Amino acid sequence: MSNSNLTRRGLMKTSAIAGAGLALPTIFTASSASAFTNEPTGGTVTLGFNVPQSGPYADEGADELRAYELAVEHLNGGGDGGMMNTFSSKALQGGGILGKKVEFVTGDTQTKSDAARASAKSMIEKDGAIMITGGSSSGVAVAVQGLCQEAGVIFMAGLTHSNDTTGKDKKANGFRHFFNAYMSAAALAPVLQKLYGSDRKAYHLTADYTWGWTREESIAAATEAMGWETVEKVRTPLAATDFSSYIAPVLNSGADVLVLNHYGGNMVNSLTNAVQFGLREKQVNGKNFEIVVPLYSRLMARGAGENVKGIHGSTNWHWSLQDDASKAFVKSFGEKYGFPPSQAAHTVYCQTLLYADAVMRAGSFNPCAVVEALEGFEFDGLGNGKTLYRADDHQCFKDVLVVRGKENPTSEFDLLEVVEVTPAAQVTYPADHPMFAGGALGNCNPGA
Repeated sequence: MSNSNLTRRGLMKTSAIAGAGLALPTIFTASSASAFTNEPTGGTVTLGFNVPQSGPYADEGADELRAYELAVEHLNGGGDGGMMNTFSSKALQGGGILGKKVEFVTGDTQTKSDAARASAKSMIEKDGAIMITGGSSSGVAVAVQGLCQEAGVIFMAGLTHSNDTTGKDKKANGFRHFFNAYMSAAALAPVLQKLYGSDRKAYHLTADYTWGWTREESIAAATEAMGWETVEKVRTPLAATDFSSYIAPVLNSGADVLVLNHYGGNMVNSLTNAVQFGLREKQVNGKNFEIVVPLYSRLMARGAGENVKGIHGSTNWHWSLQDDASKAFVKSFGEKYGFPPSQAAHTVYCQTLLYADAVMRAGSFNPCAVVEALEGFEFDGLGNGKTLYRADDHQCFKDVLVVRGKENPTSEFDLLEVVEVTPAAQVTYPADHPMFAGGALGNCNPGA
């Protein structure tokens, strides 16, 4: 962070962060004694978990809730501690957060921005939540992040992939651990070029909201830069369940690649429709017709079944990774729930630990103290290798995975295989990149 930014925020960073991610305690000096929204005064602190318990992303929401409950258990000293044992910062010791037992409340975003804001507002105003986290839709994340900025609480985004979350809609009180659409494209495009060549014609079907728009923009720009032609871009409603009418025109478009900028139940249904129309058996322009799913998840792969075999995409994390942190999380989650965690579960578990750790290092629940502790924080031991929470936009930069559907899965959970681990340097972009322009981080808001 520049001196000008230090002055702008009225903050003074007093810790130096080692290259390995170990940090000395942060001393918050700006307004530690000032009142702030929902300052915990008793022996507990309340976190708000706002996830889609209904709607097209409900599967992700269910797995997020499992991970949140596991994180709270670990923070309070229960279980085996999971990734608290591998996290490079050692501030968390299983005694709650600053000696206060962690409690939580939950809400249903319904994968709708208005419902998500109402749910978050209730958790803040009625339940005393000091931090809100969750979501599996970027439209929801952007809406709730804005609410948290206004209310003076921290928002630790869950599964949100739109560039806008840490681009034009970024907020000082909001932080994202999950990767974004640009990073997916930067990791995926070189692999697609090796597999399918540079002379391709792509047809995009895109979920019609902020995530889909930036997903489409990112993958189209990356593939066009390597020689592909974009034949058509068609937007589809988030509430759609049958995509047959959108798949049919692809057959006569001259395209030889279908890019499905869909997620969750939308992707399961659109891919199923595409296979039913025989696209995977077709040859167009003298080439085998291919389907690409830029943002993948194990939950989506399970829903789509046989149809995912051989189809490539990107993912934030996968349970088959063999680093110590990933293995520790898979073990904890698996022992508690009987199956491996999804990328949605992983990112929200990490966000909960990162928030708690920031409070511990800052020695305060004050949102501005948390912002200061997280900005520019480098860490390791939470999967994905060494990671930076960039001060300029509150985006995490880490390794990104390219995956494909397994041809011979061994179980209903063993559906994807990692074909490339893309280093963080390849997916890192300048903070003023045009795809992320138009917004200002602003100042942290402590609220009351």
